[in-house]
Amino acid sequence: MAGNRRLELENKIAHEVLRAMQALGGKLTRKEIKREIRDHSAIIPEEMVDEVKKSKKTGSLYHPFDYLCNFAIKDLIASEYITTEDNRSLELSEKGRMVDLNTFDLIKTIHSGGDGVQKTASEDKDTEETEEELWRSELLTALSKMPPKKFELFSRGLLTHMGVDLDDSIGVQYIADGGLDGFGYITSDDFRTTRVALQAKRWEGKVSAPEIDKFRGAMDKYNAEYGIFITTSDFTRTAITTAREGTRVITLINGDQICDLVAKYHYYVEPVMTYKLGDFYTEDE
Repeated sequence: MAGNRRLELENKIAHEVLRAMQALGGKLTRKEIKREIRDHSAIIPEEMVDEVKKSKKTGSLYHPFDYLCNFAIKDLIASEYITTEDNRSLELSEKGRMVDLNTFDLIKTIHSGGDGVQKTASEDKDTEETEEELWRSELLTALSKMPPKKFELFSRGLLTHMGVDLDDSIGVQYIADGGLDGFGYITSDDFRTTRVALQAKRWEGKVSAPEIDKFRGAMDKYNAEYGIFITTSDFTRTAITTAREGTRVITLINGDQICDLVAKYHYYVEPVMTYKLGDFYTEDE
């Protein structure tokens, strides 16, 4: 019975994997697929994607959804809905592009006869931390331990590297600055200058919609046309929706995107090149 429930859930996830890939152009990484499901799925709640459990064997924390999603992707590859060369960058095949999601059923396609019911997490190694994932985890841990003021300074410095001309008098001290952690100007290639406000939250819990509304209210004091909300954690689906409402869209930057920007601008990090051995070195024969 438990196996059947698991297969039904994997079927739903596989459906959402295909939906996400069809919606976003057909070529995505596993991380991008999971993010799309987390933020926009109508049938997979964000709480399921974000759930964290502790392993009874090792005591380490893990996301059960990651295992289920990787199992679903593995079966979609096996059934030729998805193609991949490196098992990370995934692309819809013609079969995947043309599939009717209203009638799609992974259970009937792959699991007829009960194959796959006994799969366990140990059989799938796609979720093992890579060197890149390790440094990203280390960075977010370091940021989470920063005092609030240091994190605000980090955020201001990162925005400066991104081309924001910050005002030195707003958001640098704990004074009545209207609730902003920074304010500045962005000039585009056509010399159009936009007033931008910054909010930085070193949080563990997800940022909710009321926090977005509060930030938008603080933007009014300085007539900011644009807002950037940075957090070490993440945003709820309602917060994402709220940020996109109205005439002043707020850009949301979560912990994962912070890592992307730190790497892009080499902000207090140094790139390290390494190599991955080919199968020749690990094959038995």
